[in-house]
Amino acid sequence: MAARKRAANRYYSGPPSDHFDGALFFNPDGQPPGRFADLLKWQLSGKRSKWPAPTPSPVPQAKPARRIEGAALQVTMVGHSTLLIQTAGLNILTDPVWSLRVSPLSFAGPKRINPPGIAFADLPPIDVVLVSHNHYDHLDLATLKRLKASHDPLVITPLGNDALIGDAVPGMRLSAHDWNDRVEIDDGVAVHVEPVHHWSARGARDRRMALWAGFVIETPDGNVYFAGDTGFHDGINYRLMAEKHGGFRFAILPIGAYEPRWFMAPQHQNPAEAVHGMQLCNAAYAAGCHWGTFQLTDEPIDEPARKLTEALDDQGIPRQRFRALRPGEVWDVPAI
Repeated sequence: MAARKRAANRYYSGPPSDHFDGALFFNPDGQPPGRFADLLKWQLSGKRSKWPAPTPSPVPQAKPARRIEGAALQVTMVGHSTLLIQTAGLNILTDPVWSLRVSPLSFAGPKRINPPGIAFADLPPIDVVLVSHNHYDHLDLATLKRLKASHDPLVITPLGNDALIGDAVPGMRLSAHDWNDRVEIDDGVAVHVEPVHHWSARGARDRRMALWAGFVIETPDGNVYFAGDTGFHDGINYRLMAEKHGGFRFAILPIGAYEPRWFMAPQHQNPAEAVHGMQLCNAAYAAGCHWGTFQLTDEPIDEPARKLTEALDDQGIPRQRFRALRPGEVWDVPAI
């Protein structure tokens, strides 16, 4: 029976754990993804806001420095969940997507409404890529092929995603890990693979076959937390991050794609939850991502930024500590 279960998973085979039942990954004490009937109910509700298209960023495309050395930390928004993190002489990309659509189809599906905040040709040498999970708006095989050809970075990703990427991008340097693993990438710099509340799928028949995760970049001058894609999950994982890492110089937290709440709450937090998460994980500064580039859900295009400001004001948190970044925006993050 166990052998049949393992064979049914096309991406990963391994022993059961507190988040893997021998065939599929799951959120401990959490919620599975919604049913197909619920998806249809939402899609047929007719409540989706109309986004203007195209909607260029008010910020021009950035041209990053080749390297940012020492304790300085510079973060540039490319779009959605793609950010360039530069510190300690390293260049790290999160969930890189330069494609026009985030879809299995080249002619249909969510379409980019603004250009990437960094032109691909203007990228500095990319050392490390963090891929949080395999949804199309986070794992873009076309972009990974371009990065392999131009930069040959090391890709760090949760279990199972290495099989998918390796098949599509031969020769890509892949490092696949379970939650709580630590990967040394340079002197004094490491990447921790951490739990978030989400799920995975590339189609209807591979749900939860690959793991999902967030990442902590450990540096001598403060840690950086990239939560990937996550539901708030009563703040459990944010509390865990504070307990495990003590706090963060900077956090990259999703603030968009959250409506309707009855369907999206388990998988995507809203801006108020992101602010609470910032407080729980003890982050000095935070950037809001996962908004304003691809329309995935019902809320208006600028609502996440507006709701983020409202939540900060409600909690008495200075607005400059948590910013909803737009493509091309560069943040020189203060030291702590």
